[in-house]
Amino acid sequence: MKRRDFLKSLATAAVAGATSSLPALASLPKMKITRVRAYQPPNPNPLFNQSDMVVTIETDAGITGVGEGGAIDTLSQSAGRLIGRDPQYIEHLWQDMNRAFFYPAGREKTDAIGALDLALWDIKGKVQKLPVHELLGGMVRKYCECYNTAGIIPGITRGMDIKDRARLTIAAGYRAFRFGAVDLPANTTFNTSERLNRLRDECAQVREGVGKDGDWVIDFHQRFDLSEAIRGCNLIEDLAPFFVEDPVRAEAFQQDLPILRQKVNVPLAAGEEWGNRWDFNKLVEDHDIDFVRATLPNVGGITEMMKIAAICETHFVGIVPHFTGPIATAALVNCLGTFSGPVLMEYNYQGRTLQHLPVCLDFKDGKLYPNERPGLGVELDFKHLKQVAEITEPVTARAQTYFRPDGSITNW
Repeated sequence: MKRRDFLKSLATAAVAGATSSLPALASLPKMKITRVRAYQPPNPNPLFNQSDMVVTIETDAGITGVGEGGAIDTLSQSAGRLIGRDPQYIEHLWQDMNRAFFYPAGREKTDAIGALDLALWDIKGKVQKLPVHELLGGMVRKYCECYNTAGIIPGITRGMDIKDRARLTIAAGYRAFRFGAVDLPANTTFNTSERLNRLRDECAQVREGVGKDGDWVIDFHQRFDLSEAIRGCNLIEDLAPFFVEDPVRAEAFQQDLPILRQKVNVPLAAGEEWGNRWDFNKLVEDHDIDFVRATLPNVGGITEMMKIAAICETHFVGIVPHFTGPIATAALVNCLGTFSGPVLMEYNYQGRTLQHLPVCLDFKDGKLYPNERPGLGVELDFKHLKQVAEITEPVTARAQTYFRPDGSITNW
C-alpha cells in the first residue's frame, strides 16, 4: 500500500471510531409552529414578573414545547410572529419577536417573549432527545445550591425565633438562610429608622443560627434610600452576609449602586425586576454588584440568559436568579447548571409535586438536581389547567423586519 493511501485509511478509521463513540443525534425534521396556547394553573400568581401562566407551542410534527410566564395581552403579539415558522431557529425567532414592532419590548413583553423562548428550547431538546443542559454544553455542577425564600421547612413552626429558623434551614441542606430586613405586614406604617435599629440584632441572631461557617443573605427589598442602605450594610459588615439583596430602588440602580459599592464592603446582589443584558451590563462590567438577580422568563428566556451569563463569566460575577414559577425554575437548572460561575437558586416548593406538573423539579435536601429528561424535563397534567388564550394566525399588522444581505435581522 502506498504511504498516502495508508495515511488516508488511518484517518478514515480514526474519524469512524470517533463518531461511533458519540451519541446518535436525532435528525432535525422541518416543522412549522401551528398554534400557541396559554393556560392558567391552579391559584395563578397575579404578579406579571412572577407569572406562572403555562404556555405551549405546538408544531405540525406533533412535538409540543412548554414554557411559562407572560400574560394574555403581552403574549399574543409575539406568539403571532411564530405561527408558520420553524421553531428550531430560536435566536432568529427571538430577534424577530423583540424587534419586529415599532416600540422595543418593555419588561412585561420581554417576560412574555421569555415564556415563548422556554417553549422553543423545550421543543429543540425533545427533537434531539436531550435535556436542554446538554444542548448548552453540559452541566458544570452536580446540583444547584438553594436558599429557601418563603416555604415551610420541616421543623419550622409559626412564631419560631429567627435563630432557630436559620439553624434548621442549614440543617435541611440549604446553602444559605435568607430573610428580609423589613418583613412587616403590607399596608402598614414603615419606619426605616426603626427597621435599621433592629437590623443589627436580627442579623446577629441569624449568624449564631447558621454557625460560624454557615451562609445567610438578607433582602432590603428596595425599601431603603441610598443613605439608609449605606448605614444598613455597614451595620452588619462584621457578621459577613453572603450578600445584601436589592439594597436600593431598581429605578436608581444605575445611579446609586456604583456609589453604594464605594461606601460598603458587603457583597451586593440586585436585579430581580430587570429585563435584559443591557440593564446589567455596566453594573457587571464595573463590578458594582457581586451577584446578578436575573431570572427566567423575565430576561427574555434562555436565549437571553446565556448572554447575561457570558457577561457575568467575563467579570467573575455570580448569578442568583429570582424566583418565578416552577417551569421557569426547571429551565434555570438547565441553563445555569452550565454556567461556570457561582449560582444560588431561590426555591419555594418544599419538594412537593404541583397538581398541573406531575413531573418537574428534582429537589432533595436543599438542592435542585439536573435530570436527563428531554427538553426542560417537565410534564403537564392538562386536567388542572384552564385555557385562556389560543393563537393560530400570524401577526403581520404594523410589523416590519429588515434583513442584512446575509439574511440576519437588522434594525428598521
